[in-house]
Amino acid sequence: MGSPVFEAELPIVAAPMSGGASCPALVSAAAGAGAFGFLAAGYKSADAIAAEMAQLRAAGTSYGVNVFVPTTGQIGEEDFRRYAEELAGEGLPYGLDLAHAPRRDDEDDHWQAKIDLLLENPVPVVSFTFGLPAAEVVVALRGRGTRVLVTVTTVAEALLADQLGCDGLVVQGSAAGGHSGTFDPRRPMPRVSTEALVAEVVAATGLPVLAAGGVGGPAEVRALLAAGADAVAVGTLLLRSDESATTQVHKDALADPARTETVLTRAFTGRPARGLRNGFIDRHETTAPHGYPAIHYLTRELRTAAAAAGHPDRVHLWAGTGYRAARTGPAAEIVSELASGL
Repeated sequence: MGSPVFEAELPIVAAPMSGGASCPALVSAAAGAGAFGFLAAGYKSADAIAAEMAQLRAAGTSYGVNVFVPTTGQIGEEDFRRYAEELAGEGLPYGLDLAHAPRRDDEDDHWQAKIDLLLENPVPVVSFTFGLPAAEVVVALRGRGTRVLVTVTTVAEALLADQLGCDGLVVQGSAAGGHSGTFDPRRPMPRVSTEALVAEVVAATGLPVLAAGGVGGPAEVRALLAAGADAVAVGTLLLRSDESATTQVHKDALADPARTETVLTRAFTGRPARGLRNGFIDRHETTAPHGYPAIHYLTRELRTAAAAAGHPDRVHLWAGTGYRAARTGPAAEIVSELASGL
């Protein structure tokens, strides 16, 4: 019943969620229930991800690692400063001077150090998000026995990844929570169901597919597998689980009946991402520039301070459209529920 790409009993994958949620405890819990889990390497140093990998190795857990492909040249200084000044009032309650915040362009996210780490300490699967890695990176990882996946949001992107020689695709529909994996963040984000996109990509490439986006329960899992996916990724539905390391303010917001919709926004990071609509999005979405990762770093301290203070209206509350089904309890129970009927 499981997917040969992930060597797991169940065709269910605990998606990589950068920012802390995808901790070793969550990956282990998902694996213990028969799923496959990913560590999220985004925004972490190579040393930090190495420490998490060591924990999973010691526990005998099979897992994958997700890496962000570097993004460059996204925003000019004038646009950055304009947005920093616009956000000045948001930082005042926390003693933050956002108007004069230094611009940080850590555009490679410790890219080479992470690739070196994964070559020195191979894992079964490495997935890439935000674009295509260089061909030599794919060849080197595959030479170490690692299967390489690329996140795609269109058939055109899938064909490019196929030409690169990857082993499979993470097909992300527009209902997915968190950042869109689009290669071009300035491209208008069309509404496309994950089910329809999976069928189109499978027909175009024939590659194994991990479907991501819009899962609210076992019915969506079955539908995505029927559409041709080899496995289905779940992220939002695990955010409130016992093992998730996401912030309490995020967990609470997912259960808040006043949070009635998710929207695509670039207000927090300068790159389109789906989250629960809140005050920050309402105040800044129309004026937010494209500018990842500089905008991500500009707002990071604000988001951290707001989460610590219990202020959800200044926090990036990433969530997919199935967020209403997110519940508390052990991750293993949630995985088992999603696999019911398979």
